[in-house]
Amino acid sequence: MSTTALSIVLFCALLHASWNALVKAAKDRALSLAALSATHAVVGIGLIAISDPPAMASWPSIVASTVIHYAYYGLLFSAYRLGDLSQVYPISRGMAPALVALGTFLIIGESLSMEGWIGLGLVCIGIGTLAFQRGAVHADRKAIGVAALLGLSIAGYSIADGVGVRFSESPTGYIGWLFLLEAPVPLAVVWYRRSLRGPIDWHVVSMGIVGGLFSVVAYGLVLYAKTIAPIAAVSAVRESSVIIASLIGILLFKERPWQGRVIASIVVATGVIVLAAG
Repeated sequence: MSTTALSIVLFCALLHASWNALVKAAKDRALSLAALSATHAVVGIGLIAISDPPAMASWPSIVASTVIHYAYYGLLFSAYRLGDLSQVYPISRGMAPALVALGTFLIIGESLSMEGWIGLGLVCIGIGTLAFQRGAVHADRKAIGVAALLGLSIAGYSIADGVGVRFSESPTGYIGWLFLLEAPVPLAVVWYRRSLRGPIDWHVVSMGIVGGLFSVVAYGLVLYAKTIAPIAAVSAVRESSVIIASLIGILLFKERPWQGRVIASIVVATGVIVLAAG
């Protein structure tokens, strides 16, 4: 994995953990996610306007990824309502690298070097350790179940987009349509809120927009990285964001215990280094 690709994906990891923390901290998570998705849609319109249309071969991936993203947002809302950031986030993100590696191998025959597989294993072990720091055996079963489903959805859209953006012949056009097709998410939330006739917290909306901008940059750069590096490697390095999310959970949300999470973070960091070297 090149230094350029590694630097891009690590920056994306920082942005990704940050917008997840903003959603977790929001008083109205549904409204925050709606603002985030609306930001995606607006940016998508701009990208479509300045880009060539994606090739027809990439449209099955766009459709599949869009549908999976709808499920992802619903599961994300439920997961953060039921569980801690520093537990839900590692469980959901920790499942993705191994599933993405398996999926890309089966679909397009892409594999990693021996060092890459070792690094991937360390990332998954470290993330799994983070996930169980609070003791998943005694945690809310619904939170664990939703986080696991969230992990499956992350793997699903990661594979779809990794393959689709390579077939698109226009990465920015692909990203633009992917973002625009998220527009039904904020519309559904607005319709739901009208039925409740509740007041809109504009501070939550503004934070959702900031999170949306973080998310746009993070996911757009990740898709670009998947055109210059193995999809499984990008997915695994991106999940180093669990280190950042865990630290945010510990420092800002006062989630405990912290000692084991620091050790697990070191394991993840080691895996990222080995994976990048491979």
